[in-house]
Amino acid sequence: MTIREDLEKREHKIFSPFAAFSDESKGRDRYEEQCDVRTVYQRDRDRIIHSKSFRRLKHKTQVFLSPYGDHYRTRLTHTLEVAQIARTISRSLRLNEDLTEAIALGHDLGHTPFGHAGERALTEVLGRPFRHNEQSVRVVERLENDGKGLNLTWEVRDGMLNHKTSLMPATLEGRIVRLSDKVAYISHDIDDGIRAGLMDEESIPSECADVLGHSTRDRIDNLIHDIIYNSKDSADVTMSKDFEDALYNLRQFMFANLYTNPKAKSEEVKAAGIIEALFKHYMSCPEEMSEEFLLMIENGESQDTVVCDYIAGMTDNYAIMKFKEFYIPHSWSIL
Repeated sequence: MTIREDLEKREHKIFSPFAAFSDESKGRDRYEEQCDVRTVYQRDRDRIIHSKSFRRLKHKTQVFLSPYGDHYRTRLTHTLEVAQIARTISRSLRLNEDLTEAIALGHDLGHTPFGHAGERALTEVLGRPFRHNEQSVRVVERLENDGKGLNLTWEVRDGMLNHKTSLMPATLEGRIVRLSDKVAYISHDIDDGIRAGLMDEESIPSECADVLGHSTRDRIDNLIHDIIYNSKDSADVTMSKDFEDALYNLRQFMFANLYTNPKAKSEEVKAAGIIEALFKHYMSCPEEMSEEFLLMIENGESQDTVVCDYIAGMTDNYAIMKFKEFYIPHSWSIL
């Protein structure tokens, strides 16, 4: 018996009957020989961590565009916080922690530069919705590994695709990530908003704070406990009604006071302009994209989709650099 087979056997002894067992995965789109030491979900997690798109998350906006200071969240630190919260819940519920972690680490791979401002800008120039969750799946199916994709399991891709509020993953592990994403971003966005001087702890509505907690640490801890104890020995992963309502009301407060705050969002018009200008440039000069993207066009992908793929994969810094290269006059000298 291989180490992997021993791990799979152990899962059936210790996991909840509601868990997604590694040896019962629906599998990959392309057949692969099994690893002798890692389960399929461990391999997926490792592939995501070693991917280029995962590394690029460190230079992609979470909420604040190009903030001064080293302690504001980026898309990468958000992803790691989601993974940490999701792992705690998954382990406590005796679900598949490897699957949970893989989904969490991959759920935002498709995010654009400049956060949701970039997402809205691509929607505008494409003339159809650009959705980062769908792009995350496209990254691992089509764009990574020189067009070969990462060949992840169905369960990981399902969790990545369906992590948004309006959707529902098929596995409980995916549902954990769906809730952990909200717990993470609302909690750390408050922390960043306070750091930026745009809000303070006392401004949080008392009906939310009295339920969820009066500090970032307490809110995360209380939400995790509520999800665990409300979902224990259940075929679903949910919050209690009180916590769900309080989190929803806190999210509405954040939209009104931080996410649409003129000071926090003052640079978004410029970011949208950069995205629009880059899209126009690459539609006119596709040969300036990387070779693998040109091959996609040659193989039948529509040019606007490929240009969108190329721009969506950029970091904030790279997008700004290319904009300067194409549209800002260079210094020159006759000497």
